[in-house]
This record gives sequence, C-alpha cells and structure tokens, in this order.
Amino acid sequence: MIDDIKRMAIDLGADVCGIANIKEFSDTPKGFHPLDIYEDCKSVIVFGISIPKGLYQAKSRLVYGYFNNFACPEIDRIAFYLSKRIEDELDCHAMPMASDGPYEYWDADNMEGRGDISMKHAAVLAGIGALGKSTLLLNPKYGNTLIIGAIFTNLDLPSDARCKNICIDSCTLCIDNCPTGALDGSKADQKKCRPCAYNKNERGFKTVDCFTCRSICPVRFGENS
Repeated sequence: MIDDIKRMAIDLGADVCGIANIKEFSDTPKGFHPLDIYEDCKSVIVFGISIPKGLYQAKSRLVYGYFNNFACPEIDRIAFYLSKRIEDELDCHAMPMASDGPYEYWDADNMEGRGDISMKHAAVLAGIGALGKSTLLLNPKYGNTLIIGAIFTNLDLPSDARCKNICIDSCTLCIDNCPTGALDGSKADQKKCRPCAYNKNERGFKTVDCFTCRSICPVRFGENS
C-alpha cells in the first residue's frame, strides 16, 4: 500500500514522498497537530517537488519569486488529485492540505505566520529531510530545493525512517551572510527576514528580494552537489 501511494505521488509529479504515522507528532504544539484539523487522522503523507537549480542564479527578483510561488499551486494540485486517487483505490479518506496559504495564525507584532501544520517538520517526521542551521529542509538528493505538501489520511501506515542531516557541522555561511541577522542556527526571526525577503515592484507583482540562505548553502543541491 505504501509503495502504491508513493508511486501515485511520483506519477502526479512529486520528486519525493514519505509517510509519518500520527504517533510521530507527539511533540507538535497544540493547534498545529493533524488531529486538530482531522480527528480521524492516522497518518500523514508528505511529498515534495524540487525547483530548478537555475533559479538560484536568477538576477531578477521577479523570476525567482514567480517560479518559487508557482511551485505551491503545483504542490496543491498534486495534493488534491493524490487524495482523490488514494480514496478511490485504497478505500479510505484523504484530506489535502495547502502547502503555503491560506492559514489562520498571524502574529502581527513579530510578523510570524504559521501554516495549519509545519510542512518542513512534517517532512522531517516522514523521513524526507532534516533541518539545517538555516531552518530550511535539507534532503540528501535535492538539498534545500524542495517545496513540501501533505495529505492527512485515516489509513494507519508505518512511518518511514528518519533522514540523515546533511548540514555541515562546521559551516555557518547562512548565519554569517544573512543580511538582517535573522538566523541563529536553530530558528529564523521572521520580523527581520520578511521585510528583506518579500516585496512587490511598482506594478504590484510579488518579488523575492533575498534568498541568500538558500543560495549560499554548500549542500543547496544535495550532499553530492
């Protein structure tokens, strides 16, 4: 069954897929637990697609921003149709989750937003990657290029093994080169990061003005990059 689910995800365009049983979420904060959204959830199916490596060299703040944002609706498309296929073929219920917005939680004072669940932490629990000092998800093959989506299901599935962390112990490039000092090796200060990273041009198009933590990472494209 797990192989079937992963095959479906890959067929729909995902590059990676993993499973986290609901028991893995024991340390998840109240309000952001899968059971807070779907009380019959027994497992979380997590998947991701990688953005093209060439985007990391984009000099235009519009190009990187547009296609980074483009990946989120693509993830949501996979989540929707994968949920339908799982229900049709495996006689269960499946609930797709939005990869980014919309979400309810917003701390205006700290400019901190949180999704209904943390996609990157779900990916860690499903064995897809581990968090680096940048707080970005790092996958051995795809580095920090993955955009993550998830599906809740009432299928009781075993978890995949945790992934090794490829973040280099002695490396602090992301911390040292963050233009606003938003990184301390364990968390990101969104109040410092957001005004620097996200903006709009005069025409109103969304831009990503800074992605230094992604582009400067020596394992941004995987451990063998």
